[in-house]
Amino acid sequence: MSTTSPPSSPLHTTHLLRRATINRLFAIIYALCIITLIHRHITNIHHSTTVIFLIADLVLAFMWTTTTSFRLYPTRRKVFPEKLDKFLEKKDYPAVDIFICTADPYKEPPMNVVNTALSLMAYDYPPEKISVFVSDDGGSELTLFAFFEAAKFAKIWLPFCRENNVVDRCPEVFFRSCHAAFSDGANIKAMYEKMKMKVESVVDRGSICAEYITTDEERKAFDKWDKGFTRHHHPTVIQVLIESEQEKDMNGHSMPNLIYVSREKNKAYPHNFKAGALNTLLRVSAVMTNAPIVLTQDCDMYSNDPKTLQRMLCFYADQSIRHNLGYIQFPQRFQGINKADIYGSEYKRLYVINPGGMDGLKGPCYVGSGCFFVRRVFFGGPSSPELPEAHRLWPDHVVKVSIRNNQVLDLAHEVAVSNYEENSTWGSKMGFRYGSLSEDFFTGLHQHCRGWKSIFFHPRRPAFLGDLPITLYDALNQNRRWCIGLLEVVFSKYNPLTFGSLFMGPLMGLAYAHNAFWPIWSIPIITYSFVPQLALLNGTQVFPEVTNSWFILYAFLFMGANVQDCFDFMSARGTFQQWWNDQRIWFMRGLSSYLFGFIEFSIKHLGIASKGFHVTSKVVDDEQSKRYNNGVFEFGVPSPMFVPLATVAIVNFVAFVVGILQILNGGNINGLFGQMFISCFGVLNSWPIYEAMLWRTDKGRMPRVISVISALLSLVLCMLALFVPNA
Repeated sequence: MSTTSPPSSPLHTTHLLRRATINRLFAIIYALCIITLIHRHITNIHHSTTVIFLIADLVLAFMWTTTTSFRLYPTRRKVFPEKLDKFLEKKDYPAVDIFICTADPYKEPPMNVVNTALSLMAYDYPPEKISVFVSDDGGSELTLFAFFEAAKFAKIWLPFCRENNVVDRCPEVFFRSCHAAFSDGANIKAMYEKMKMKVESVVDRGSICAEYITTDEERKAFDKWDKGFTRHHHPTVIQVLIESEQEKDMNGHSMPNLIYVSREKNKAYPHNFKAGALNTLLRVSAVMTNAPIVLTQDCDMYSNDPKTLQRMLCFYADQSIRHNLGYIQFPQRFQGINKADIYGSEYKRLYVINPGGMDGLKGPCYVGSGCFFVRRVFFGGPSSPELPEAHRLWPDHVVKVSIRNNQVLDLAHEVAVSNYEENSTWGSKMGFRYGSLSEDFFTGLHQHCRGWKSIFFHPRRPAFLGDLPITLYDALNQNRRWCIGLLEVVFSKYNPLTFGSLFMGPLMGLAYAHNAFWPIWSIPIITYSFVPQLALLNGTQVFPEVTNSWFILYAFLFMGANVQDCFDFMSARGTFQQWWNDQRIWFMRGLSSYLFGFIEFSIKHLGIASKGFHVTSKVVDDEQSKRYNNGVFEFGVPSPMFVPLATVAIVNFVAFVVGILQILNGGNINGLFGQMFISCFGVLNSWPIYEAMLWRTDKGRMPRVISVISALLSLVLCMLALFVPNA
């Protein structure tokens, strides 16, 4: 339910959700309870475990405060794209440059990237207004070959989609579902399968057969891959695959521009990973097309709605908000999630719930994909632009020549060389920001601090759909990498609590801090995963008795937080089972990726070499996929991140059994209830781990070496607990 604020434009409306009032009242009550608990800890500081719980509860209190910033102004928006024609003629629609980034043809299969590009090229939008730039940071001839083939198929695919009003314009998705309903569907599918087979055979072989290179343009392009060409050391490659003004589709209509870009790589200059690739695309596109709107898109996030650009225009065309509108963020949504979402891969809080809360403030964070930027956002604040050194890169520069013009191509190559940014403000004051593996979070923070606002729009039909990790290791490893990047922001002068609050206000500072401080969740999670359980083995009571009035405070804090969290989750179209799995994976992250992210960050800042940026594999194994679809956890890899998970599972089980035995032998059930409850909660959350350790025989079971190490650690911890004197 919501209340409607006065519409700022006939093209869109904003709704403040009615739960905002309840959230604010609950926040006051809950805050008073937290203060009371902290006061109790301080007055009982002489007890042996109180200091540990005080630290853990202070972290929980801080993170609850950051979470509350999302609940004070939860907002929902509605758009009316059918009214656009009254405000804009087709010829006045702004041009859009679309950036797609890929880095490794074996972890990010070229056919996946091709499907993403084709779905974006097929938007219901004037095709001459669309330019797709594909950044291949791996510099792979296999990826370029795939796009030569895609350019040929696009001449058939795009008119087919327009003529038949196809909704699923990602070829792979379309041919998997409803192609039989169309008269030419079978023929188009045969062409697609032929292209797919050719591309995948080239990738499997690792080289391109001579008979596949059929034109002089292709020969000239692939001649650049000589013996000295490697993924870490190679010249700039810019290949115009389709030029809108020259190429036509099979029906004689214009097509979008399609350009392949691989920036120069040189070991003498830093690569700056994805942010560096995006800045290269920003400059290359400025030289070639310079569209006022830029869409950044992950290579595995295809367009799921051909009307998305019109929905975006409902905000961009509103002159009342245009002066400081920096970007419009659509949520990342995913295909192929199993019914229970066992790994919490939807990240409902990160991509849906929290952005909706920030939308009532100054707008959501930038989350790396599905984001439409106003190009001038990369060159200073709304009223204080910092123009780049080259006039051709200015955001208001109009390109009037062919993108195949020699001067244009020469300049595009010039701005893509590895040393172009040397002694410049690229990455610090202009473009996407360097200094963090989480370049999207860091970039959004800078833009909000400069005075830009953003908009979050969550349509009923997802605008974009993408792939997700289907193994626990990949899911945790991706999260670990994010944590390292977030800590790089926390320990910089751009800390959201200080720098952010100063320039954005305290609520936005807290909202950004919620994500930035993710890794400190490991402190309370580790504390409550071990301390009450080990104290139970020792016979030490750490919580008030059930008959004590203080127990009501503990119960309210636990139940209040979880019930409100569950309500938020289910209000975002989630189920109770998905919420349960989401809180379980949060518990697992706290013991693994949050903890290991903090450790790796610390090691890196001690000057010891770290792993750096790694692409998450998008390759799907059939057996893994089958287990994932059946809701079975995939371990398989002997990763150190699994050791804390298995250790906690064993300790909680032992503590729960010992607690039952103590109660049966006349122990104080009132005094031990809190610890028994937490141990039982830990056992329930650890059930997939017990399965993987004890009776599963498939390849996704827990590796034996992890089970042995965890059992030994658990034994040591339990023995130590037995010999510690009672508090």
